Amino acid sequence: MHLTFKETKEEVYAVQRVSKHVSPHLHNALEIVCVTEGTLEMGVGQELYHMEKGDIGFVFSDIIHHYQVFSEETSRADYILVPSSFAGVFEDKIQGYAPKYPVISARQIEPDVYNALQTIIQMDEKEPVIVQAYVQIMLARCIGKMELVEKSCVGSDDLIYRTVSYVSGNFRKKFSLEEMAYDLSVSKYVLSRVFSKTFHCNFNQYLNDARLSYACTRLVNTSDTILNICLDSGFDSQRTFNRVFKERYKTAPSEYRKNKRRNG
Repeated sequence: MHLTFKETKEEVYAVQRVSKHVSPHLHNALEIVCVTEGTLEMGVGQELYHMEKGDIGFVFSDIIHHYQVFSEETSRADYILVPSSFAGVFEDKIQGYAPKYPVISARQIEPDVYNALQTIIQMDEKEPVIVQAYVQIMLARCIGKMELVEKSCVGSDDLIYRTVSYVSGNFRKKFSLEEMAYDLSVSKYVLSRVFSKTFHCNFNQYLNDARLSYACTRLVNTSDTILNICLDSGFDSQRTFNRVFKERYKTAPSEYRKNKRRNG
């Protein structure tokens, strides 16, 4: 489900899908993840946290995080991404702090948390106040179970953090490695080593990964045209988008959309 609230222009992403590797990234939003099948590894900052069925993870705004799946068995999870403002009375904590240990085990979670989460996953377009209410129910039940610390204790203010932050905030624009290095006040050679040694890929691969991840979300959760999605994701042409997409996913964007919607 992809909801856009016309009055506020705020977006909510809520979907249950097969879990996959997601490169380090961040966003100015609250992310809630609940494993529904198999296992999932959630990386926050420089730590990796193991999640099993029923566990719920919370990623507060502007915290670098990523996902990995080590098991050969199918892994599925509910993923909810909401603006920090939806946290209501908890917004200051979402913006200023981060959980020291961001995963709450299933045995600690009350049934109404799962009910709220499933309601958001299953609902069609509703008033934003309804979505906010369910998000706040989850936070009211869960935030007290997590020790909150200053974000600087979880994230990082080093070049890795600034690299992830820069790409997350600019991937929909056109920019080069040289331009990014200039903006970050480092040489392009130093920045290139960050991509190769930290992310195990080059600049173009990492940038395209961010663009493809955003495009996939739009393909599955909106009815926007493929051309609009491709241009809005930062690609300069649909031809380039189709080529990069097929290299990564071994299928065309249109077929990817059909298969994902057919298989839920």
